[in-house]
Amino acid sequence: MKKIKNQFVCQNCGYISSKWLGQCPSCEAWNSFVEEKVGPRQKINKRQGEFYTLDKIEKLKYERTKTEIPEFDRVLGGGFVPGEVVLLAGEPGIGKSTILMQIANELGKKGRKVAYISAEESLEQQKIRANRLHIDSLNIYFMSETEIEAIIGTLREEKPEIVILDSVQSTYSSSLQSSPGTVSQVREVAYRIIEFSKSHKIPSIIVGHVTKEGISAGPKTLEHMVDAVLYFEGDRYHQFRMIRPMKNRFGSTQEIGLFEMKESGLSEILDPSSYLLSERPKDSSGTVISIINEGSRSILVEIQALVTPSKFGIPKRLTIGYDQQRVFMLISLLEKIGGFFLSNEDIFVNVIGGIKVRETSLDLAIIAAILSSFRDKKLNPNAVIVGEVGLTGEVRSVTKIGQRIKQAKKLGFDNFFIPKSNAGELKNKTHIKSIHNIKNLIEGI
Repeated sequence: MKKIKNQFVCQNCGYISSKWLGQCPSCEAWNSFVEEKVGPRQKINKRQGEFYTLDKIEKLKYERTKTEIPEFDRVLGGGFVPGEVVLLAGEPGIGKSTILMQIANELGKKGRKVAYISAEESLEQQKIRANRLHIDSLNIYFMSETEIEAIIGTLREEKPEIVILDSVQSTYSSSLQSSPGTVSQVREVAYRIIEFSKSHKIPSIIVGHVTKEGISAGPKTLEHMVDAVLYFEGDRYHQFRMIRPMKNRFGSTQEIGLFEMKESGLSEILDPSSYLLSERPKDSSGTVISIINEGSRSILVEIQALVTPSKFGIPKRLTIGYDQQRVFMLISLLEKIGGFFLSNEDIFVNVIGGIKVRETSLDLAIIAAILSSFRDKKLNPNAVIVGEVGLTGEVRSVTKIGQRIKQAKKLGFDNFFIPKSNAGELKNKTHIKSIHNIKNLIEGI
């Protein structure tokens, strides 16, 4: 018999080494190598494949399976496709198991047989969660199992219509010698689920944990294997939750799903702008309203800034909900172009509601919020500021400016500071102030 050999695998990128290394030469992660045992490869029966031209391939016809949770269906592109495998990743306690049990309940009410497999909770714990969420469908079949071979065997016998596995890091394959959660195990478990889903045309959802850096634990190859990758975002200490697709073979990656965490589970937020602005102060300095675009929707967000004299030698800089390095750049622009001395000031910037914004259209609003707090000057509460800022202080255009302004007007805002290049796209320029450079903003607010 061939001997079992040891190898060291980076748990961040999957790089394989014959010896332990302190830093991965591929992704440069520190202390990421874990020892894994590798057995002899099993012989595989070879079979002859066949090529097809486009005219000989039949057009795939399928009907999506809706979860009856519109915000989740929006992210998927309209529902599940037969045989689709979805990876749902997020931080512990963010609400992954909660939303999946609610999805299982809605599908069960429609008469679909749902297999809910938990490798982390016992059956009793799953029942406690179900009672808390008022789950009452009898078409959900719960299972507490960690071995993927036993799970696949049961699925083949029971033939469910939807499969939910929570989580891929807690499940293992007995054919491998390595521990659960390692790269080899994660890849093997995912492969078994994908193989079952594709061969039986059954949609599956796999839960994946994320690291402290906010990326899916395990190799990036796991994300390449599945059909869709959904990230559950939000501050666990806030009620606001967001599902953002990073990959979707059967839909758009621009749409997001918005939810509010309550005692009875996650509820959809139909009007996110009103939700995020519900507690906005109107008589304080350092607060600005801006608009972001998420897929087909425009959402108004509140940016708050606090500028105070530093009590120590090195001033503090803290950003929540936006790229911190980008905020540092904007502060430098205010000093160089605006002439403001901020080197002795503590500066804090926060996007209210626990929402994380990735597009750069908040640049101009963040500059306005910092200036408002620094000058202790209140801004027009009905003003909306939007625009990207370059390194020379120029204000660059943003996408879908007409849609953004239309959404803001619905909520009563009537004063807009927008990039000059975007102003030419608008027919009605009433209460529109064109900003070409940050100097125009400094003079206009």
